[in-house]
Amino acid sequence: MSNGVVVTGYGATTPLGGDVASTWEGMLAGRSGVGPIKAEWTEKIDLPVHIAAQLAVEPTDVISRVQARRMDRCEQVAIVAAREAWAHAGLGDAPNAEGGSPQVEGERLAIVIGAGIGGAPTLLAQDDLLEEHGLRKVSPLTVPMLMPNGPAAMVSLEWGAQGGVHSPASACATGAEAMVWAYRLLMAGEVDVILAGGAESCIVPITVAGFVQARTLSQRNDDPERASRPFDTGRDGFVLGEGAGVVVLEREEFAKARGATIRGRLAGVGLTSDAYHITGPDPEGVGQSRAMKAAVKTAGLEPSDVGHVNCHATSTVAGDVGETVAIRKALGDHPVLTAPKSALGHLVGGAGAVEGIVTMLSLSEGVIPATLNLENLDPGVELDVVAGEPRRTDVTAAINNSFGFGGHNASLLFTKV
Repeated sequence: MSNGVVVTGYGATTPLGGDVASTWEGMLAGRSGVGPIKAEWTEKIDLPVHIAAQLAVEPTDVISRVQARRMDRCEQVAIVAAREAWAHAGLGDAPNAEGGSPQVEGERLAIVIGAGIGGAPTLLAQDDLLEEHGLRKVSPLTVPMLMPNGPAAMVSLEWGAQGGVHSPASACATGAEAMVWAYRLLMAGEVDVILAGGAESCIVPITVAGFVQARTLSQRNDDPERASRPFDTGRDGFVLGEGAGVVVLEREEFAKARGATIRGRLAGVGLTSDAYHITGPDPEGVGQSRAMKAAVKTAGLEPSDVGHVNCHATSTVAGDVGETVAIRKALGDHPVLTAPKSALGHLVGGAGAVEGIVTMLSLSEGVIPATLNLENLDPGVELDVVAGEPRRTDVTAAINNSFGFGGHNASLLFTKV
């Protein structure tokens, strides 16, 4: 295929590491990014959950403090991940005067980066200042920092992207959905290069409290590294995390013409909705299976070609088994599964993008990371889940699933070069 969509670069900052290499190494080593929440508010507000998956490297270790003060934390992590992805793709050190870079014109460069929650920390902090100290203490940058399109906008400004800035917001499916829309823009020929992905950093009292009340968070405070346990009979909810993942997607013809190194192909995409429940998935997995089937179809493959599924699997009681039901409907019993949230926590809007990168690395490196803390497989999971140690593999096609509150379902099908 000479007119497809290829991946030429990727970047990430996660609870396991400040870049893709350290994140991947941490996953293969079986490390967990979960620990006690390091924030002053934990001493002032009594909540039943005291654990989260926080960043391994602070954004201010990468971007200047002056620049950081002008951005919400979710915008900061988006910039960090985008810078790594851009450099990895070999697109040059900096934009030129007209936008873009010496290798891609600004008008042919687009951004598709979303956040599931966005700048809520800024909104809360600035509202506190307004109530306690009055109007003069409120930052004039409040709105640019809290707006949902902030991460995408900040990235577009740094790279002079004039081909469109798009900000999907589909809860936990956001990062993956961003890649779906990027794929469609590139296949339509509207642009040549897109920085696509998702970002999130919202480990604050109200989000923790909200998820607690929804009964979706693990309360294993005394054993944080073992709290996220997808597919295990003892799972009791997910662990809230923060981070970002960004990939450089290009039209294959354009990438080859500029001599880019192709890391993998985004060969197929699927995007569906359940219309079933605002937080719960359809127990029959109809929408999820349709998303996977659509990804297989757009890739021009057969279900039997997909040997691996990087699961959404958040470690909730209903969601994990339901996803495996959908996988069996869409693909059959043969795919090997893994669940990165066991190590990364749930990065919400950043999850699909970071886990998409993990899926690509599994293909290119020929190894699937293990699902952590899987000691007793739920009998409802009638598929092979990698646990204990990473597994060597010769799989050439894999799906990454991301599902979000609201019934959003996004499936990405990657193939090996």
